[in-house]
Formats: sequence, structure tokens, C-alpha cells
Amino acid sequence: MITASPHPRLSPPAPGWRELWRDAITDVGELLQTLGLGDRTDLLPPDDAGFALRVPRGFVARMRHNDPADPLLLQVLPQRAEHDRVEGFTTDAVGDMASRAGHGILHKYEGRALLIASGSCAVNCRYCFRRHFPYAEEIAAASQWREALALVRADPSIRELILSGGDPLALATHKLEELTRGLSDLPHVIRLRIHTRLPVVLPERIDDTFIDWLAALPLQKVVVLHANHANEFDAHVDAACARLRAAGATLLNQSVLLRGVNDGADALAALSERMFASGVLPYYLHQLDRVQGAAHFEVDDGRALALVDELRARLPGYLVPRLVREVGGDASKRAL
Repeated sequence: MITASPHPRLSPPAPGWRELWRDAITDVGELLQTLGLGDRTDLLPPDDAGFALRVPRGFVARMRHNDPADPLLLQVLPQRAEHDRVEGFTTDAVGDMASRAGHGILHKYEGRALLIASGSCAVNCRYCFRRHFPYAEEIAAASQWREALALVRADPSIRELILSGGDPLALATHKLEELTRGLSDLPHVIRLRIHTRLPVVLPERIDDTFIDWLAALPLQKVVVLHANHANEFDAHVDAACARLRAAGATLLNQSVLLRGVNDGADALAALSERMFASGVLPYYLHQLDRVQGAAHFEVDDGRALALVDELRARLPGYLVPRLVREVGGDASKRAL
């Protein structure tokens, strides 16, 4: 007798990036419990200093279990020190508002315009220099980018558009398509640069729809990632980077020098080596932007310079990032 074969059991589809975004951890207690630190109530500040916790679970999975000094955890965990008021640390650390050229548009440097594409991030980094930025009033993507495109159209010196935020890849791909359709009659714009943390903290964002859009762009394409520690890279991040490169993007990385996270030559060298293995070139190593609530991350200039000197002695030149500071009103990043 021939018996009927049972129906094959189908695996449920993998969650998309939006579902993973919505499933991020937003409760400090849950984060500590997930990492085996549920009894460490001493790590909990009285509140989040007006800057809510948000971290994707995939990023949490790269953190070391039961280690309160894990370098990835320290980047996202609210700290008691955020409530300290330290002289020289302000709510607008790099002079963004003074460089405002229009609704959601910053024009700091010759030949480039920066668009605040989104106020959202998949992860809230505690040292974020825009943690106090008035995103509700300053989003360039509003009204189909009309004001941004009008400003760029009126200034033929602008050769490069920079998408920043928040994170510009928080936008749906069709919103990014709106912008690039509007660039079709602006021949002076030859390059699109995207500053994003999503390929690192939520690599699922680099999906087929996004890659199709990126690959079809008739522009030079630069994607500047933001990773601060080698442990931020895993096979999923490697795959996202490979897809971005295959779509024609040049991949760079900028890091922030952070006390307790990467302020050692071993950590910085490992970061450069690991990102290069993923097809990403070191670009900038930023001295901390002196934003209110982040003073506990600061590394003094003497220590920073000594670290870069040690990197030069250990690594080929193309793996040594440029140590810089952003100063409001300067015509470029200030090399140290």
C-alpha cells in the first residue's frame, strides 16, 4: 500500500528589516537581563537622560555575555555620568544650526551639501553628537525633498550630496528613490554619499529592493559606515558589505575614539584589520564631539595622537584612519 506523503514543513519567512527594527530592545532592564547582567542594578542610571535606549537584538547578540565592560554594550547603555554637566559640552557640539542652509539642509563645506534625511536610528549611541538635534523641525525628506532639491539646483558648486541623520537608511527605499529622481536634471551633482550605521547594526536593511535602487544610480556612490570595534562585524555584516560593493559603492568607515571602548592600539588595529577583511577602508577616527551627556567617553588629544602613532608603526598606511576633530565654522575637518 502506498501511503500519502506528509506535507513538507515550511520554515516561516525570515523577518524583514522593519520587523527587526520594531523588535529592538528599548528597556535597559531587558538588555541587562539578556546579557546575564540582571542583578547589576548598579549599572542603571535614574533615567535615560532624555535619550532613549534602542538597540537591535542582532547587535546585542554580538556582545559578550555577563561582561559589563563589553565595548558594544558601553556604546548603547545609558550611564549615570550622562547627567553630569561638564564645561565645554553643549547641545550643538559641531555647530550644525549655524550651518543650516534650509529645511533639513546643512552646508558646511565647499562643494557638498548635507541633508538630514531622517531623525530615526536603529541604534541610539550614547555619544551621538546629534542626540539633542531638533529633528522634528529639520527633516529634508519632508515634502518630497522639494526645498533640498531647490537649494542644490540653485548652487552649481555642489558636486556631492551627503545623506545623514539620524540614519538615512531608516527611510524606505521608495523615499530615497524620490530624492534621486529629483537629481536627474542636476548634472553638477556627480556623487551621492550615505552615512549610515544600519549595515553594521541591522544588516538586513541591505535588502534586494535597496540594492536594486543603489546599483541603478548613475552617480558615484560612497557609503560611509560607522563601526567603533572589531566585534561589531560578523558574517551578516560581511554579507551586507559585499552586496554594497557589488552595487558599485565605495565603502569607508569612520569611528569615534571612545574611552573604555576602543582607546587602545590593539582594539584600533583589530578594527582596521577586521573592517578591511569586510572590504571597508578606514576613513576618519574622530575625537569625541563634545556633546552634552557624553563627557565620560572623552580621550585627551595626547593619548589620541600616541595611539595613532602606534597604529602607523603596526599597520600599512591604508589601514590607518585620519585622526580629526570637527569644529563648527571650520572649512573642513581639523586634522590632529
